[in-house]
Amino acid sequence: MSRNLFADLPAALAHEQMTELLSRPGLRIEKIVSTGQASPDGFWYDQPQAEWVVLLRGRARLRFEDELEARALVAGDVVDITPHRRHRVEWTAADEPTVWLAVHYG
Repeated sequence: MSRNLFADLPAALAHEQMTELLSRPGLRIEKIVSTGQASPDGFWYDQPQAEWVVLLRGRARLRFEDELEARALVAGDVVDITPHRRHRVEWTAADEPTVWLAVHYG
């Protein structure tokens, strides 16, 4: 079955939309759509598995606890996050859907 990652993108969401695209032992691929969402104040992701993420569309700011400045991301930017590297989404564009492809592995 073929799918288009940009089909039926919502204009606005109350919460991020996460869709699992593929799951195998040690591997999970998901599409995440954000429309202005950010991590709650004081919240940090601290995941036991690695995550490779590419921003396919939109804009975002990603902050790592061990870096002084947040990273501004635009379409095409890729980040490989090692296990237990604390990070958070500080901002996503509210004027267009931000589409992420996240590959959780390890």
